[in-house]
Amino acid sequence: MGRIRGKTTRQYTLEVLKLRRFLFTDNFETNKEMIKELFPESKIVRNKVAGFITNLAKQKKLESFIIEHSAK
Repeated sequence: MGRIRGKTTRQYTLEVLKLRRFLFTDNFETNKEMIKELFPESKIVRNKVAGFITNLAKQKKLESFIIEHSAK
């Protein structure tokens, strides 16, 4: 079983991916630095979003996540 992500983590991830979808890779450290520009005040949120984006990038599901959650 996988980790269940919270609603706010998914919302922040969707916002970030809509803005800068092509800058993210499957490397957690580079993703964290990219997100640091957008969420500089919250380390916990930044790490959760970077981890979720990294997980999606490794599974090659970035585009499908955006399409699936934008329709709602």
